[in-house]
Amino acid sequence: MYVNEQAVKEILEKVKPAKLVAATKYVDEKEIEKLEECGCIYFGENRVQAFLEKYEQYHGQGHWHFIGTLQKNKVKYIIDKVDLIHSVNSYHLIDELEKQAKKHNLKVHILLQVNIAREESKHGFDIEEMDEVMNYLMKCPSLIVDGLMMMAPNIEPEDTRIYFRQTRELLERLKETYPQYPLHELSMGMSQDYQIALEEGATIVRIGRALFHE
Repeated sequence: MYVNEQAVKEILEKVKPAKLVAATKYVDEKEIEKLEECGCIYFGENRVQAFLEKYEQYHGQGHWHFIGTLQKNKVKYIIDKVDLIHSVNSYHLIDELEKQAKKHNLKVHILLQVNIAREESKHGFDIEEMDEVMNYLMKCPSLIVDGLMMMAPNIEPEDTRIYFRQTRELLERLKETYPQYPLHELSMGMSQDYQIALEEGATIVRIGRALFHE
């Protein structure tokens, strides 16, 4: 896949003031550098091994986010290399992130993944668990909770609106209840539904396919 320069520039304009995180799963570091030339400065990777290879080869000024499912045993490889981890979805992962952050003397920015639509095929905390999770995080001083991340069901884009709205409402409630956390980011919306997500309050959209051509 290759960068579609016109599409990148158009989408960057459309999403403002939200951040565009380019999902770079299917492209190499050369295409990532082209994305940067088009004005894209946030890159999201799904797999640790692929990320590490690109990270070594990439020589730009962009910021890396980890947007895929993160296994506990891989945390140590990326903890000091990414600006934001979007997919924190279990207590085991929270514990490992805190442990590795302490070891590296870092403050690590994370998003909590919520499974708003309760899909069995998706990871994430249920809405009802969120107060328990937020309280649990109080014993993790190295982790900074910037907000929430979600993946909408694979349905008609307009039908995803309710799930985006529920995620925004959850974030607003958590913000009021837990003022000690930043809770200012809402990572939701992908190539097929990002415009609906933006209308419902997304501050970060994760877009891959729409930025590239074959």
